[in-house]
Amino acid sequence: MKRFHSLSEVCNELAAGTTSCRQLVEYYLGNIERQNPTLNAFLEVWPDEARAQADAVDAKLTAGTAGPLAGMVIGLKDVLAYAGHSLQSSSLMLDGFKSLFTGTAVQRLLDADAILIGRQNCDEFAMGGSNETSYFGPSRNAADPERVPGGSSGGSAVAVQADMCLASIGSDTGGSVRQPAAFCGVIGLKPTYSRISRYGLVAFASSFDQIGPITRSVQDAALLLEVMAGPDGMDSTASQREVPAYSQQLTPAPHYRIGYIADAIDNAGLNPEIKTALETQLDTLRGQGHVVEAVEFPYLDFMIPTYYILTTAEASSNLGRFDGVKYGYRAPDATDLESLYKKSRAQGFGAEVQRRILLGTFVLSANYYDAYYTKAQRVRRLIKEKTDELLRQYDFLVLPTTPTTAFKIGEKQDPVSMYLADIFTVQASLAGVPAISVPVGEDAAGLPIGLQVMAGAFREAELLAFAGVLTEEVVA
Repeated sequence: MKRFHSLSEVCNELAAGTTSCRQLVEYYLGNIERQNPTLNAFLEVWPDEARAQADAVDAKLTAGTAGPLAGMVIGLKDVLAYAGHSLQSSSLMLDGFKSLFTGTAVQRLLDADAILIGRQNCDEFAMGGSNETSYFGPSRNAADPERVPGGSSGGSAVAVQADMCLASIGSDTGGSVRQPAAFCGVIGLKPTYSRISRYGLVAFASSFDQIGPITRSVQDAALLLEVMAGPDGMDSTASQREVPAYSQQLTPAPHYRIGYIADAIDNAGLNPEIKTALETQLDTLRGQGHVVEAVEFPYLDFMIPTYYILTTAEASSNLGRFDGVKYGYRAPDATDLESLYKKSRAQGFGAEVQRRILLGTFVLSANYYDAYYTKAQRVRRLIKEKTDELLRQYDFLVLPTTPTTAFKIGEKQDPVSMYLADIFTVQASLAGVPAISVPVGEDAAGLPIGLQVMAGAFREAELLAFAGVLTEEVVA
């Protein structure tokens, strides 16, 4: 069977009778069996369930009652609740835990007749930028298995990159969908904060977390967003706004006003090949008649410290529930309640998660709350206001997704250097606006390069249409 680029290609073959959902599932299961031992993208595969779902969808196709995602085989990042299935956040802390319910986004996928094929590897509790903090070991980049796929949704990006599923559903707190999408040469979308319900998503930093799709085509990203988005009575932070028909609104405007952050392109840490690829893309856009102008963003150097102060504070609170008492890992050598708490958390959490909990607890402590947490909230407001101001002047802001292409596994031992790799993705997260990473070529070593685009809040329709221009996937 050939490699499919989008669901529309799958649907054409389903309509022609040249393939079936059952054949699609067998194709992807075969790819997983061959490649996953090396790439470690899937932690668990559900072959019997996927086959049963495929047979049910095939019957619906015959009856003419199939949903909009019929034929789409999807993998789920290991932070999404699916009733009766393991949910570990790639951590020993949740060893043996099975979800008691299905999250809203996952249920909406099932209701639209998507076929769920397995659970995907990620950084532990979504904390990391390389997939190296997973209790199950790192996923590996299909372009070069000695290199990381990015994180925290690394396994999800690799699964799409290596054709082990047509799409994946990940989560993005500070770039965890966009950064691995850039490293793996696929498309990663972070919607506006609140656009997709977080009910059923294991919380890392609640005011940042967003569920987002990883795909090969803009059209598929639009359709998945359309299916998953919308109000939810189980999540009071989910937006009440009506959900546009994103998949039907991909026709771009003839001309756009595009701003690019000059300090990002001139950043000393930016790989020269990424800079060249970005400048080439900007020149192409100018040649197409778009207005392309440099803009100044004075808070670039403040974004990483602001992001990490706020997210670690929220993480220290959210992860307080994992204590060895109610569910998950319990230290076998505990002798009393206090030692149960201490040993379970010390043994169950990995080093990076412990580091973030400790940092978050520190910045929330009485002596340092105002000096760090309160000040970071004020800076976040400045970043949001400046970002919103620029997005009122321009249709989109363009910048690199990552400062480098995929680095080698084990290369970044210093946590600070790993944190600095998020420098271009955290802005959209701090401001709560939608952003997408699209592939724009490769470096000399054949490693993918990603370009990132931000738009104003709830302007995903325009963002996706413009992403179609960048990928030359324009729908007339």
